[in-house]
Amino acid sequence: MGRGVEMTVFLLLGAVGAILLIVCIFVDDHLGGIFDALGGGDWFTGAGLAGFLGALGFGGAAAYGLTGSVGLALAAGSGLGLLLGLAMGWVMLQMRRTQDGGAPTSEGLVGLEGAVVSDIPTEGYGEVRLVQSGHLVKLNARADQAVPTGAPVRVTEVLSATAVRVDPLFR
Repeated sequence: MGRGVEMTVFLLLGAVGAILLIVCIFVDDHLGGIFDALGGGDWFTGAGLAGFLGALGFGGAAAYGLTGSVGLALAAGSGLGLLLGLAMGWVMLQMRRTQDGGAPTSEGLVGLEGAVVSDIPTEGYGEVRLVQSGHLVKLNARADQAVPTGAPVRVTEVLSATAVRVDPLFR
């Protein structure tokens, strides 16, 4: 192959990566199933693949332009691609963890601290208010002992989507 053909291949790989990244920005939720089916789980994402291809192509083109060696260009591009692909996978994983559904879920309630806003009797429910993922949440609450309004509490168990068991915090 001529020098121009090799450079073109690297640049095309980079362009494919850039185009895939743009597609992922707009339809990533719809592409997630494809990458799951390929066995990728949380880390193998469209954005991660786009980062890998973009860095492989553009990094490889830069290395090829500097060295004239296809082998060195492939090594440099692959190394950069692996780093950027892993970084993009990690970023997407962190974004999914903070945006799951956009609303708080009961899974993350255990361990949260809050305050009683309506007395919790020994046999019955009161109410607690806590902050979960930046959202103010008001829930029905039970406790093993009576807990007065204003007392600080910690969630120990999720009883239902709208009720939790709490223990008072003695400070």
